[in-house]
This record gives sequence, structure tokens and C-alpha cells, in this order.
Amino acid sequence: MAAGLKQKNRRNIIGERLKESRNFHTPPLTQDQLSGKVAVEGVQLDRVAIAKIETGIRCAFDFEVKALAAALSVDANWLLGSATAHCQRTSGSGGVRKCGR
Repeated sequence: MAAGLKQKNRRNIIGERLKESRNFHTPPLTQDQLSGKVAVEGVQLDRVAIAKIETGIRCAFDFEVKALAAALSVDANWLLGSATAHCQRTSGSGGVRKCGR
């Protein structure tokens, strides 16, 4: 499948930023670890669902975007592409980098 066609068929706009913010933690969060953090927020997303969201195969509902943002300590608007802030390391946060705040 051509790259342009694959991009056109994406079912969400948060996939790339979701993966980026997951990888900005030190050490990077696995999809399984993120699944556990999202569960604490009251939303059930398994590793496969997160992988499908990141690759654009699966849609992300609004309540899932909110839970993912909270679990990753990022702004939901940043995940949605509305905020332009970049990820950056914050001091004193246990090696966590903040995105979109």
C-alpha cells in the first residue's frame, strides 16, 4: 500500500503523538504499561487497542483521548494536534518528559 494512501485511511489524528508522548517518558512506556495507566483512569484499553490507535487502524473515542492524555501527563489538545507545544524533559519529575503543557 502506498504511503499516501495509508495516511489517508487513518482513523484518528492522535496516533503519532500518542506514540511520541509514550516514548518521551524515561524509560519509554510500553503499550502494556500505558494500558495499565489508562485503566487507573477508568478506561479499558489493552495493548492491541493502543497499537491500533497508534497505527491509525482504530478510532479513539473522546473519553479515551482524555484518559490517554491524563495517563501520559499531556494535554488532550496536544494529542489532537491543536496545541503546538513540543515535548520536553522537566526537572524533578522522575525522568518524565512533558508534552503539550
